[in-house]
Amino acid sequence: MFLAASALVFAVYFANVALGAFANSAFLGDVGEMLVLFAASILFVVAILKKEAARDAKSDG
Repeated sequence: MFLAASALVFAVYFANVALGAFANSAFLGDVGEMLVLFAASILFVVAILKKEAARDAKSDG
């Protein structure tokens, strides 16, 4: 769930960068772009930590 959310938020970031580069119509400013990328990073880290905890629980028991 968190990995999919991370991919979705990163897709929003990528769309903003692509629109800004090719069509000169970015819909996020600098701060918004930074917050979206930060949210994607946090969601990715949460997903990886949850997968690692599940793997450790599986190997322990």
